[in-house]
Amino acid sequence: MTCIKMELGEPDASGRRSPVEIAGSEFEIELDTVIMSLGTSPNPLISSTTEGLEINRRKCIVAEEENGATSKAGVYAGGDAVTGAATVILAMGAGKAAAKGIHEYLSGK
Repeated sequence: MTCIKMELGEPDASGRRSPVEIAGSEFEIELDTVIMSLGTSPNPLISSTTEGLEINRRKCIVAEEENGATSKAGVYAGGDAVTGAATVILAMGAGKAAAKGIHEYLSGK
């Protein structure tokens, strides 16, 4: 994946500063898989293409709050995919919990 670093530009007429590219800051990251994390509800393709992944009546992924573990071994989830629309702070906390759960899973703890 090719990435580019960003910074906040000058304020517009409303005072809002928008991100702008930093020239020459391109870099690449080698990846096997990318999962998009945009929007305020889970992508229906996730549950329809991932056998064994439990979802609730709101079509959100069921995950343990303390570590993000789902009903499918080795699959972790958090944020809007689990809670539906919520705050960024809650999503960040879920990400941190899932990272800990993933670490424990991969290290056999």
